[in-house]
Amino acid sequence: MCFKGKDIGIDLGTATVLVFVRGKGVVLNEPSVVAIDRNNGKTLAIGEEARRMIGRTPGHITAIRPMREGVIADFDITEKMLKHFIHKVCGANPLFKPRVMICVPSSITSVERRAVEDAARNAGAKEWYLIEEPVAAALGAGIDITQPEGSMVLDIGGGTTDVAVMSLGGIVISDSVRVGGDKFDEAMVRYVKKRYNMLIGERTAEDIKITVGTVFPNGRNESMEVRGRDLVSGLPSSVMVSSMECLEAFAEPTNNIIALVRTILERCPPELSSDIVEKGIIMTGGGSLLDGLDKLIAEVTQVPCNLAEDAVSCVARGTGRALENLDALKGSIDYSRQQRRS
Repeated sequence: MCFKGKDIGIDLGTATVLVFVRGKGVVLNEPSVVAIDRNNGKTLAIGEEARRMIGRTPGHITAIRPMREGVIADFDITEKMLKHFIHKVCGANPLFKPRVMICVPSSITSVERRAVEDAARNAGAKEWYLIEEPVAAALGAGIDITQPEGSMVLDIGGGTTDVAVMSLGGIVISDSVRVGGDKFDEAMVRYVKKRYNMLIGERTAEDIKITVGTVFPNGRNESMEVRGRDLVSGLPSSVMVSSMECLEAFAEPTNNIIALVRTILERCPPELSSDIVEKGIIMTGGGSLLDGLDKLIAEVTQVPCNLAEDAVSCVARGTGRALENLDALKGSIDYSRQQRRS
């Protein structure tokens, strides 16, 4: 049960939801998936249990990912999911409603921002705040963004990639593209379909990416057996997919991310550029774990790239740290704040 003063930080991601509780750390890490019975609209499962149903459900059950490209695609389902996770952390009927900090992409529109706020309010938050993902990622990575020196963060999530240069507690320059881990999975599905005339699912594509995937020419060199449905015969089939094939399949999303990083570096003020060259680019988010991505960005930009410790939970930990230091940060960090009582 929640107690007075409970603060919750939520990384409401396209692929995963992470919840940080003040004083306890990251207490929940589950997929952003909801299983719905289409006959009556009843919610059957949320999180990991629902993810296991993807591609394996009967006709009347559908597994939905209500977050797409970092923003809410299905408001009602997102609200149910958010309420479920908050209740899972705080209890179904908490005596004191929590304060909630939710991260959002830096390119979010006012309509998308409003949808997140409404979802937080309807899910039972007493007060809610929105913080841009690069700021939360920097805080979670342990960067002191209040200093008069430049820090650059590259956050690669499931649906979006955000890049920001920060100094003196604020964002100097930032941009994002709606390219993330999902685009790599989709690229792999297309590649296997085109090359082998075989259809594979999203989960299989993700397994390929994690197990043998690489984006660096001199990266890993492995292969794995992949099973799917042959599009010619319609029968189950299997092929071997190698790391070098992944390199080819992932070219387009990789180039989009590199182009974003180069754009930010080209627009960065000279004094801050020198700081970034000295300190390097800090990479966070699950997408940054893709083999060879840090080396490739460093080679192309000639700027060192450093993978943050526990990169997957950086944003969630950053939202929690922002709440812990809200009074000190609210005047200097560029985030939207909403404070209402239900």
